[in-house]
Amino acid sequence: MAYNLLKGKKGIIFGALNEQSIAWKVAQRSVEEGAEIVLTNAPIALRMGELNKLAEQCNAPVIAADVTSNDDVQNLFSKTMEHFNGGIDFILHAPAMSVNVRKGIPYPENNYEFTHKGLDISALSLHRVLQYAMKNKAINEWGSVVALTYIAAQRVFPDYNDMADNKAMLESIARNFGYYYAVENKVRVNTVSQSPTRTTAGTGVKGFDGFINYAEKMSPLGNASADQCADYVISLFSDLTRMVTMQNLFHDGGFSFTGVTKDVIEQMEK
Repeated sequence: MAYNLLKGKKGIIFGALNEQSIAWKVAQRSVEEGAEIVLTNAPIALRMGELNKLAEQCNAPVIAADVTSNDDVQNLFSKTMEHFNGGIDFILHAPAMSVNVRKGIPYPENNYEFTHKGLDISALSLHRVLQYAMKNKAINEWGSVVALTYIAAQRVFPDYNDMADNKAMLESIARNFGYYYAVENKVRVNTVSQSPTRTTAGTGVKGFDGFINYAEKMSPLGNASADQCADYVISLFSDLTRMVTMQNLFHDGGFSFTGVTKDVIEQMEK
C-alpha cells in the first residue's frame, strides 16, 4: 500500500544491482510513494547487473558513477540537478564491497591494497558523496541521506572480515557529516543497520546460511526482509522523521538488544 509519503520529492539511489538488492527495493518503493529518482552504480556493476530493467520500471535515468572518483561523483550531481532542474530531497547510499571477503582472505591476513579499495568503496564514498552534494548545494533543505550498515560495526562476526571496519567508518562519517549538514541546510544523515539479508553481497560472506538462521532465532520478531527495510528507509526519507539525524538505527527484529532467546538455548541443549 502506498501513502504518497514522497510525493513531489526527488532522489538518487546508489548501489542497486539486481532484484535481491535492498537498494533495488528502496528505488521501487520510492517511486510507489510518489518520488522521482535517478539510479547510479559503478560502470562495471552496470555491465554485470540488471539496472536498466529497474530504470524502465521506475521511469528513471541511469547515470554511471564510480564512487571512488571525485570527477564521477561531481558529474553525477551535475547531471542529476540538470535532469531535475534543481536539487534533490533524498539519497540512499548502498555501495559496499570487500576484496578480502571475495578472495576468502582471513581478517588477520588481510591484503592492505584490498582493504584500502574496500574502505574507499564502502565507507569513504559516503564522505565523498556528501562533500560533493554540499559543494553543489544539491540536497534541498530538510533533505535526508540514509546509508546501509550492519551490526558488525559494533560486534565481532569473524567471517564479516574487513567489512566490519568499513561499516564502523561509514557510521562515523554519517554522524560527523550529519552534524555539519544539519547546520548547513537542515539535511539529516542516518545509517540503517539491517538484519542479515540474502543479497548478492550478503551471500558472499562465509557461513552466511548458518548465520542467517542463527539471527532468525536470536531476533524476537525474526529477521527483517529487504522489502521491510525499504519501507523503513522510505519513512526516513519522508517528512515524518525530520528531527532524526546522526543516528545508527537498528532494523533487525530486536537482534541488537537480545542477549539470548529460548530458541537458541533449546538449540544449544540438543
